[in-house]
Amino acid sequence: MSGLVFLAYFVLADVKVGSGAGFMVLLFCLFPLACIWFGEAMGGYVGPAGMMGITEPTPGIIICILGWLLLLLPVIAPLIGLDFS
Repeated sequence: MSGLVFLAYFVLADVKVGSGAGFMVLLFCLFPLACIWFGEAMGGYVGPAGMMGITEPTPGIIICILGWLLLLLPVIAPLIGLDFS
């Protein structure tokens, strides 16, 4: 399902704006798709992360849900009144 959402974003951006926009959509969607597809592996990471460390694993379902929220942000944002233009 997440692949279909990405494909819809990509096609809409490519048709409406051009190939540069399609590339930007690809860059935007890489991290959310990784969170959705590999949530268990990403949630199991424990170690250094910037200035602080991650001391406990995060449940994979939480990573997956956050990935979905980030992937659907372009659809959700206008519904709650956010304007990124």
